[in-house]
Amino acid sequence: MPGFEIFGEEEKKEILEVLDTGVLFRYEFPEQRKGVYKVRTFEEKFAAYCGVKCGQAVTSGTAALKVAMAALGIGPGDEVITQGFTFVATWEAILEIGAIPVFAEVDETLNLDPADLEKKITAETKLIIPVHMMGAPARIEEIKAIGDKHGIPVLEDTAQAAGASLNGRRLGSFGACGTFSFDPVKTMTTGEGGMIVTNDEKLMRDMSEYHDHGHDHAVNPGGRGGEGRSFIGSNYRMMELQGAIGLAQLAKLDGIVASQQQNKKAMKALVARIPGVTFRTILDEKGDNASFLAFFLPDKDKAQKVKTALAAGGAGAICFAENTWHYYPKWEHLLAGATLAKSGWPFVEPGGKKRVVYDAQALPKSAAIMDRLLVYPVPIKLSQERLGQIAAAVEKAVAALS
Repeated sequence: MPGFEIFGEEEKKEILEVLDTGVLFRYEFPEQRKGVYKVRTFEEKFAAYCGVKCGQAVTSGTAALKVAMAALGIGPGDEVITQGFTFVATWEAILEIGAIPVFAEVDETLNLDPADLEKKITAETKLIIPVHMMGAPARIEEIKAIGDKHGIPVLEDTAQAAGASLNGRRLGSFGACGTFSFDPVKTMTTGEGGMIVTNDEKLMRDMSEYHDHGHDHAVNPGGRGGEGRSFIGSNYRMMELQGAIGLAQLAKLDGIVASQQQNKKAMKALVARIPGVTFRTILDEKGDNASFLAFFLPDKDKAQKVKTALAAGGAGAICFAENTWHYYPKWEHLLAGATLAKSGWPFVEPGGKKRVVYDAQALPKSAAIMDRLLVYPVPIKLSQERLGQIAAAVEKAVAALS
């Protein structure tokens, strides 16, 4: 699953080229760097890989969401619809930009349910963020059509789906922009880091300047342009070492996906032996980056029995209904409105009025799906020994249901 499984000489070569220049900053120092611009090159190559015009590298997938939302003009008073099954970063970024996350159901794609999305749209809805969870596409064409109908832009959170596509088109390229994460356990990794891709050159210019303290990024390759600033910004710059690793990992991405698809197929064949098992809806099997194998049991009780048996066999599966990082009812800090701000922001407005209250029972359709769900991460390298261990654990699960 994570790109660190195949770190090798390619990453070392790219890193040494940076160290030889002595320049770790992505801008300036043209004489010392001798034409080596790893982050800029990474942006260009990643955008081309996604089939779009522009790429903006940043410090993390979370930063990518914040920078993209800032450039889209999202702020206090705005509502942003996303899904109740995602990593906490999605809604953290919404709250940090000052907007209010509105959570919608998922369907058996384990991604945003278009029908519930449309029900959640109000006059205050200013953005839709579908998340391509666990490497497989959301119903992005339907979601984009809904957004277009209501005049609401779509930002694709593609943090977990680098290398994935739908009907031959890369995920992240359907909406106004798409964001990616390259953290330590992502399909391709730079340790920390993220990327935003878009075809909108004005949006790109705003993101570029916002992520670098609002510096004027006039046309000046490798530099920062003039010193005039159109708006305030912050610091989300990627450093050259991350860009270097990203270039090596990007060159391996198609091979990573191919290996995961092969390994997922082998694992799926074993899991299919479990009585009553069904599998996640994948809209495009060829486009799945295959970083996870998600499967359902007929009910919560059977899912728990299978989970226990698999764990006893040394091949435990993830139960996301119990996961505190990715599932709405388990986000106790969100549900409690917990914050370090003495004012209570972002859950409380200045003056003490509550902005939003979240109910753990608000997504019953998602709960019914998640209660039956078990998931295996799919490695890039899958040994016969590990495959045999999974097979033996599956046999324990079959016995537990008999």
